[in-house]
Amino acid sequence: MGTRWTPSPFLSASAAVHGAAVLGTLAVPAAWPWALGALAANHALLAGAGLWPSSHLLGPNLTHLPEAATRRREIALTIDDGPDPAVTPRVLDLLDAANVKASFFCIGRIAEQHRVLCRAIVQRGHQVENHGYAHSNAFSLFGPGAMRRDIVRAQATLSDITGQAPEFFRATAGLRNPFLDPVLHDLGLRLATWTRRAYDTRTGDPERVYQRLATRLGAGDIVLMHDGHCARTPTGEPVVLAVLPRLLKTIAERQLQPVTLTHALTP
Repeated sequence: MGTRWTPSPFLSASAAVHGAAVLGTLAVPAAWPWALGALAANHALLAGAGLWPSSHLLGPNLTHLPEAATRRREIALTIDDGPDPAVTPRVLDLLDAANVKASFFCIGRIAEQHRVLCRAIVQRGHQVENHGYAHSNAFSLFGPGAMRRDIVRAQATLSDITGQAPEFFRATAGLRNPFLDPVLHDLGLRLATWTRRAYDTRTGDPERVYQRLATRLGAGDIVLMHDGHCARTPTGEPVVLAVLPRLLKTIAERQLQPVTLTHALTP
């Protein structure tokens, strides 16, 4: 039997504020403006926590590898929004040439369209993780039922294609709301975001993308890049392909070892 979900201290405090506002208004009806103000402020804090991808306020969130992985000088390369038939095979070739492994957060509906490519990611020693089925820009506005349906559908799709059940989930753009943590707990998935991101879906300048990732890059970091929806360089090349060879060289020079998230969390 799984453990019972326990809300984070922040969510517990939020529930207490709601309760106090309701009870206070019932006890002292004239205090309703104060109660309404407290509720408004509380909802603003909840929204802010959901719009902060690296926040731990709404529940557990893997933003950095554990201490054991850091001591082993491991980092995690995570690649989102694929698989993309024009980009992913070339990313896989670059990773193979450097003899490193990565975690690919795949979109369920895209994986269905490119099943062979999605399967190839796992066959080449990498890991496929859950990035939702629809990858909706409104994901952070979903209620618990809609969140669960989207994640479950992606989990079933990716498990069927690869033969391996994803262990981690990443929300669209990392944005979420208080409903996500209990859903993931119930499904046995862990939320994973990142330590370093390149904004490579919006920035096509390879130098800027590289500097965002390489500056202060060190052991224990979780790096975010995109094979799907990635920006193009001025010459039309997917920016991930322009940056990855140089980044992998830097990683090797710093004696860092890229591994999958699962490997990094294995004692």
